[in-house]
Amino acid sequence: MAGQPRGKVTIRMEECKGCGLCVEACPPKCLLLARELSAFGVHPAHYTGEGCTGCGICFYCCPEPGAITVYRAAPRARVIAPLDAKVVAA
Repeated sequence: MAGQPRGKVTIRMEECKGCGLCVEACPPKCLLLARELSAFGVHPAHYTGEGCTGCGICFYCCPEPGAITVYRAAPRARVIAPLDAKVVAA
């Protein structure tokens, strides 16, 4: 089961060599190899557009520097209610 989308991935198709390491390593399985061939005759990785958790595993396992960029969404701000000043310890 994939977690809440917390990021997105961009893949530079001209840099991708189509090895599939990122596709296999992606925990939420939001990367696929494209059906179309690139200009270099390989099936480059493709982001499905949803489900990315922003973990960055695809980036770290990619042998081609600069092919994958992972963008993490900013964490949601937590709202903390102020303590009531009238509460007195006994």
